[in-house]
Amino acid sequence: MPVVNAKLMREAMIKADKEETFVASHCEEKSVATGAINKGEVAEKLGVEGVLPEAEEIMAAREIVISETNKIRGHICHISTKTSVAMIRDAKKRGVKITCETCPHYYSFTVKEVLESGTNAKMNPPLREEEDKLAIIKGLQDGTIDAIITDHAPHSEEEKQKPLSQAPNGIIGFETALAASITNLIEPKHIGYLDLVRLTSYTPAQLLKLETKGQIKEGYDADITIFDSNIEYVYEKESIVSKSKNTPFIGKKLKGKVMYTIVGGRIVYEK
Repeated sequence: MPVVNAKLMREAMIKADKEETFVASHCEEKSVATGAINKGEVAEKLGVEGVLPEAEEIMAAREIVISETNKIRGHICHISTKTSVAMIRDAKKRGVKITCETCPHYYSFTVKEVLESGTNAKMNPPLREEEDKLAIIKGLQDGTIDAIITDHAPHSEEEKQKPLSQAPNGIIGFETALAASITNLIEPKHIGYLDLVRLTSYTPAQLLKLETKGQIKEGYDADITIFDSNIEYVYEKESIVSKSKNTPFIGKKLKGKVMYTIVGGRIVYEK
C-alpha cells in the first residue's frame, strides 16, 4: 500500500534521512489506480478495467519533489513505466538524491503476457507496453535504475484461479531472477555479468548498508550463487521449489541454471 498523505511521507523521508537511511516508496496514486492490468488494448480485449500508468508516475513525481526540495534521500520501488524512468533520469542529472529499482518481469514481459499466463502475469505495478519494457532496459544500461529486486509475492493456486479482476497481485521471483536476467539482459547484450552483479547484489547491499553483504571478500558473509550460464531449459511447474507456483515464466525457455546456493557458508540448495 502507498503512503497516501504527502505530509506524512515528507516527514518520514526527512526523519529517515536524518537517520542516514531512506523510505522505500511503493508509488501508487490510488485515485487513478483502479483496475486489474495495464490500461490499453489487452485490458479492453479481456473486458477488465485498466490501471493507468499515471498511478505510478504521479506518486513517483511526488517523491522526487520531496527529495529535491528538502535535499534528502528517496527511493522508489519496482518502477515499470517509461515516464518513471525518464523522471528519475532527469532528477539524477540535477543531483537529486533519488534511487530506484525494477524487477525481472518488467524487462522480460509486456502486458500481452496476460493473454498467455492469465493471473500468473498479474502484479502491481502491472506489466506494461513494449516501449516501457525497452525504457526499463535503457534505464538499467545507463545507471538510472540502481537495483534489480524480485518483488517475490507467493500466492496459492486457489487465490490465483479467481477471475482476473479479483485475483491477488504478485508473482514468485526468487527462482527465476537469475535466469530471467541472463536470458533477457545478458544474452541480448544489454548489460554484462559485472553489471548484473552490481544491480542484484553489490548496490542493494550498499543502499541498505549491509556491511558484510554484496561482495566476495574476506570477512564478508559467504552468500554465493554458483551457476552454469550455458544451460538452456524450459521452466516447468514441476521443477519449482517454492510451495507457490504463481509465475508467468512457466513454460518459458530460459538460460542459466543455479547449481549451488550458499548462505553464510552453508550449502542450502544443490541441483
